[in-house]
Parts: sequence; structure tokens; C-alpha cells
Amino acid sequence: MKFVYFTHSLTSCWNHGNAHFLRGVLRELVHRGHEVRAYEPRGAWSLDNLLRDHGKEGLGAYRDLYPELSSTIFDPDLDFEQTLFDAEVVIVHEWNEPLLVAAIGKARRQGGRFTLLFHDTHHRAVSDPDAIRQFDLTGYDGVLAFGETLAEVYRRWGWGNRVHVWHEAADTRLFHPPAEESQREGLVWIGNWGDGERGAELESFLFRPAQAVGLPLDIYGVRYPEAALQTLARYGVAYRGWLPNARAPEIFAKHLATVHVPRRFYVDMLPGIPTIRVFEALACGIPLICAPWNDAEGLFSPGADYLVAQNETQMERHMKAILNDADLRRSLVENGLQAIRNRHSCAHRTDQLLTILASHGASVPMEMSA
Repeated sequence: MKFVYFTHSLTSCWNHGNAHFLRGVLRELVHRGHEVRAYEPRGAWSLDNLLRDHGKEGLGAYRDLYPELSSTIFDPDLDFEQTLFDAEVVIVHEWNEPLLVAAIGKARRQGGRFTLLFHDTHHRAVSDPDAIRQFDLTGYDGVLAFGETLAEVYRRWGWGNRVHVWHEAADTRLFHPPAEESQREGLVWIGNWGDGERGAELESFLFRPAQAVGLPLDIYGVRYPEAALQTLARYGVAYRGWLPNARAPEIFAKHLATVHVPRRFYVDMLPGIPTIRVFEALACGIPLICAPWNDAEGLFSPGADYLVAQNETQMERHMKAILNDADLRRSLVENGLQAIRNRHSCAHRTDQLLTILASHGASVPMEMSA
């Protein structure tokens, strides 16, 4: 089939976590023989920030490790009739402008023969519902929501069985344990400071426990204001700056463990939706400790696939245990890997997507679905 995906950016993962999953799924489709075209708007802020901070060299890891993928920069006057005339599946991410979302829906209503899906991977439907309601989804065949609690919002808005839960997952073509183990030391956390959505949680579940246990801590990410950098310095944290996501596996491979500290929206308002870093860390075979979040959809086996700390004291105990207990580390790695390989790879999500499309009348030749 011919897939067209409209994203904020395929090229840049600068503060753009959806690019991780999108790259994995589109690459999986390519390897299965489908034709894939990705479009990203000119002036996308993620790409602009990456180029401003790192220049074209910042694109090197993506281009080297995803040679199958490319994207087309489009302007607001894009000729949709020409762009979509032979598409069989069109997916539009919610991080696009409302005018674009509406224009593609109009093209579908006016005779487009493609299946059209809206892909939502953000908390705005609950944190700022008016921002989502401004999208005109008339003409869309269905919605892909990256968790059950988000899907329920769309059901309340009248989408019924046309909304599908489509979780993110790990691209196991890239995210996997190292071919050869080397010395591992300390903790690593890969994440963005953002707008202070988890500043207190980071101190309680990461900075202070690591300092108390005596584990060196490396942090990678962007959008760290001066006050945040001063906080890191106070705790002796080594701030490493932006990390191209394609290089994350080699960074995980150098560290003893990593930690998941979800943003408050995903704890309080969208339970059951982990960040993609959970999938990626487990896929890389690094022990994971999580700050409290409710695995409401039973994606994993907490306590077996990863450890859960309910408070700062428990986080310290878990860090000490991982530091001193090689059998515990081995068990967490084995269980986490099995969870990803059995249920949570981009190959699994591609299978699911093809099943969803079949339910909307888009057929896939059997030889392409394996």
C-alpha cells in the first residue's frame, strides 16, 4: 500500500518524542514492501531548534541510522490533489496546523479514495481540550490514540468504535542490547526539562536518591533553563546536553540503570500511558526504575519488568539493590526484553495498524502483512 504521513518532523527529534516511534513504524512499513512518504511543514520548530543549536551535523545520527527514511518539506500552499491522488492511507499527526488538518479532511470528503486517520500522541485533549476541538476532523475515518484514557476522550466526543488505541513502542531494529557488553557505571536519564512539569519529582526520585546512594548521574536533554542547570550542579549531576535519539542505545549501554520520571499529566490525567523512553530502555536491556505511574492497561509486569518506587526512600533502596545485586539486574533485563519482544516493538504496532486499516476497508496482500 501507499502510505502518506503528515508529521511535525521526521527529521528532528529535538523535544519531539513522536519522531522516535514514527521512524520505527515507517521503517517497518518500508521493510514490508509498502511505499511510504512523509511530509513535514517548513519552519517546524523542532527542526529549527536542532539546526540552531547543532547545525546540519545534528542530523547525522538520524541520516546514518535510518537510511530507508526521508521526508518532504511542504509549504502552506501544498497541492493536496497532486500529493494525495494515489495514496491509499493518509495519517495526520495532531501536531499540525488546524488548516492542514481541515484541508486533508476536505480532500477526503471530496472524493479521496484513501483511508484517513488522525494520530494523537499528546495530553492536550485533557489538559487543553479546546486546542484539539479546533481541529475539523470531518472526513476522517478514525483516530489513533496512544492510550486508553485518551481514546475515551474521543469516544465521549462521538467517535465510538472509530477510535483505536495505538500505543507507542520501541524500534527494535535500532533499540536492542549491545552486541558486546562493556563496563557499565552510574545512572543515566534522558529527558527534557520542559516547563517544570516534573521538577519536584526529578529532585525526589532522581537527583537526591542518586546523590544519597553515591551513583554518578548523567542527564541528556534540552530546554534546561539556568535555574534547572543550577539545580543539577547542586546535586553533582553531569548535564550532557541534547542527545540524538538514534544514539540513545549506545548511551544506555554505558550505564548501570536508568529511571522513568513521568510528567504530571501522565500520572494524574492520562494513567496507563508511559513515555516512549520506557519502551526504548527495556528494549536496550538496561535495568529501569520508575517513579509512580499507573500501568492501567497492563502493558508490563511492574516489579518484574522494572522496579517501581513509591517514594524517595524506596527509590534509594532500589538504586542500592541494582548497584549491588547482579542477579536482580539480570532478571530485570531479561524480563524487560521479553516484554518488548513479545508485545511492544514497532513491528507489533505495524501489525496492529494494518489490522485497523483492514477494519476501515484498506486491504493488505497477505505476503506484505508478515
